[in-house]
Amino acid sequence: MKKGMLNFTTKTFAIFFVILFVASNLMAQSIYERPQIKELIDRVNTYQLNHPWKEYDDNWIRGTYYAGVMACYFATEDKTYLEQTDKLCTSLKWKVPTLPPVHPASGANLLTVGQSMIQSYMAKPEKSKIRGVIDHLDNPNLRNPKGNPHQWYYENGTRYVDALFTGPPTLAMLYNVTGDQKYSDWMDAMFWDVYGKLYNTDTNLFYRDKRFFPSNKNGKKIVWSRGNGWAMAGIARILEYLPMEHGNYKRYESVLKSMAAALKECQAKEGFWYPNLANPDHAPFKETSGTSFFIYGLAYGINNGILNKEEYLPIVKKAWKSVTDEISKEGKVQWGQLVGDQPVNLSKDDSHEYVTGTFLLAASEMYKMNLKGK
Repeated sequence: MKKGMLNFTTKTFAIFFVILFVASNLMAQSIYERPQIKELIDRVNTYQLNHPWKEYDDNWIRGTYYAGVMACYFATEDKTYLEQTDKLCTSLKWKVPTLPPVHPASGANLLTVGQSMIQSYMAKPEKSKIRGVIDHLDNPNLRNPKGNPHQWYYENGTRYVDALFTGPPTLAMLYNVTGDQKYSDWMDAMFWDVYGKLYNTDTNLFYRDKRFFPSNKNGKKIVWSRGNGWAMAGIARILEYLPMEHGNYKRYESVLKSMAAALKECQAKEGFWYPNLANPDHAPFKETSGTSFFIYGLAYGINNGILNKEEYLPIVKKAWKSVTDEISKEGKVQWGQLVGDQPVNLSKDDSHEYVTGTFLLAASEMYKMNLKGK
């Protein structure tokens, strides 16, 4: 080979690798920009609409999915998402499910889909949209704060952390739109009771329920990722609708800050949080539902001046990259732990409607952040 040809070949390869490097960087950056985020939102939502887990559901699974749908409506102002939500709520006759006052299932979970009804009312006020939720809470013959004041939000006789997403945000939203103090009082009573029993002030994270309190028999802690995701996302939604002058606003804000600092320390190198925050080797799998919840809470904190952007933006960006890498070409949010109450092994194919909801919540705050050029 002649010397000139060698130089030409070397230069060609050098140029090729520079182009490849720049192209890969541009591709990586695009996931933080609004057009790409909106494309992901549309693709994920379309997939989920076409692959419902069952035809009818009025409880927390579909309720969590639609919490994400409405969050994307408010972020993007795409009326398609409001119309989709109104269609669901109309099919449910704008009512939440009911249970008798004494029942092993949670009364907090019953309120999940009520969040979307109230948010639809916020978008286009019609009293019929919130009448069902209000009537539900005013009925002393149902599992609610009137029918069972002290344990309405328990599950199988015990407090559990997931309820901090399903119950208190609904009450915060009702307080926001009605100004009725009882909703704020019920919210505070429930949240701070669960917090007082399940929050570990040493780690600034929640146990899922009392079964997982540390004991002398087992030195290894189990701190469920999605359980803490339910809590962090719930706090973000409370803060979104609770007036800043409310007596406990700063207290809720403080918990979000403390959890954020704790999560910063246990994020995996590739951006995920593994199912057991206290022991990544327990179930050493990437997991999108807990991670998406954390993106949502952290990004909400950044977007609203609660968390320091310089400190937490790299964490959010790394996590967002890790989750978006697991969206299939069709729009399925993969690696989402199935229904459960503790860390377990999972597979790439695992997903559910609530997993989609957690991603859409995260995407809504990423869309608001709009990191182009930053």
